[in-house]
Amino acid sequence: MDKLIITGGARLSGELRISGAKNAALPILAATLLSQSPVSVGNIPHLHDITTTMELLGRMGVDLTVDEKMNIEVDSSTINSFVAPYELVRTMRASILVLGPLVARFGEAHVSLPGGCAIGSRPVDIHINGLIKMGADITVENGFIHAKAGRLQGCRLVLEQITVTGTENLLMAAALAEGTTIIENAAKEPEVTDLAHFLNKMGAKITGIGTDVLVIEGVEKLGVDSIHYDILPDRIETGTYLIAAAITGGSIKLKNTRPDILDAVLEKLVEAGADITTGKDWIKLDMHGKKPKAVSVRTSPYPAFPTDMQAQFTAMNAIADGVGIITETVFENRFMHIQELQRMGADIKLESNTAIVTGVKKLTGAPVMSTDLRASASLVIAALVAEGDTLVDRIYHIDRGYDHIEEKLSQLGATIRRVPR
Repeated sequence: MDKLIITGGARLSGELRISGAKNAALPILAATLLSQSPVSVGNIPHLHDITTTMELLGRMGVDLTVDEKMNIEVDSSTINSFVAPYELVRTMRASILVLGPLVARFGEAHVSLPGGCAIGSRPVDIHINGLIKMGADITVENGFIHAKAGRLQGCRLVLEQITVTGTENLLMAAALAEGTTIIENAAKEPEVTDLAHFLNKMGAKITGIGTDVLVIEGVEKLGVDSIHYDILPDRIETGTYLIAAAITGGSIKLKNTRPDILDAVLEKLVEAGADITTGKDWIKLDMHGKKPKAVSVRTSPYPAFPTDMQAQFTAMNAIADGVGIITETVFENRFMHIQELQRMGADIKLESNTAIVTGVKKLTGAPVMSTDLRASASLVIAALVAEGDTLVDRIYHIDRGYDHIEEKLSQLGATIRRVPR
């Protein structure tokens, strides 16, 4: 498998264009299964998870066409299978998102139980129980979710915990259900909001978008007319490059992004000493050559501080002035990057779900190994300031969520290259 070799010491500067959001693209591509007509989706990032999703849809018989701008046209009228096989689902947990659309439109789905990043338990009980309450007949056997249904029935769903993919699956299913569905304790992440806007553009009737109570008036058909939809920019990619600039004392401008969905991250960067200016679709960060100050963060569902930015801030705190306390409340196993950062000289003490990070004067290059998507980003960030070379192994994790990361960092002045196995 490929590796990244990074030579630390360069101060990042320049401009970058942010890619579309992976976590919006995946549910929206699943939602195209609900459409009667071909749907075009734009601002799609070039990622391994997107390729996997396209392969999954293609295995079902769906017709996909990609143009030179990475616009994907999806025509689900050719579908001939309702199976999401283990060999695809095991590599990407988001594959579970085809369950709701398949049951809602075609009355049948056979979806393997999901895999994906090893960052903790993420059960699919909420997805299954919600669909059962809407009238689906579901069994779980031999590692597969088997679902059958006539037309789903609208109902009141109170989610026992906030779940992004659970909210998305039930939202898609409810769009074609008979009657009204109310989803309470719904996830409010911008990617959920983007999915709701996409469904409404196809003809769904969803209100309460952006709140924790979604009201869906079911319709008989979606996508009677062909549409095009551009997904929102990736807030996590945005935050990752801002941290990369901050840790090196650099100055960058990120274009085609959304500062309005990054409040919690931007506030912490200001606290770390960054000079932040924003426009409608751009963010500029300038550290004026200074070392960042340590910041403490506590992860929680949106609009609080995102769990997907925890590892990156942990890396920044490793060389920051002072002590930062990182508390992870979303996933119970999301500190696997700490052992690798310690190999580079980081002073981090782990106590249950809290990491106490004392900034050190320098990190040193070392061979390190990615364990999940955001952990791999934290290792790349740390390598940017480490003395000497850092070799980051198992970077297939980073390719799942970052569009050509080595090319983008090179544009900003980093010394980084990809080497084949």
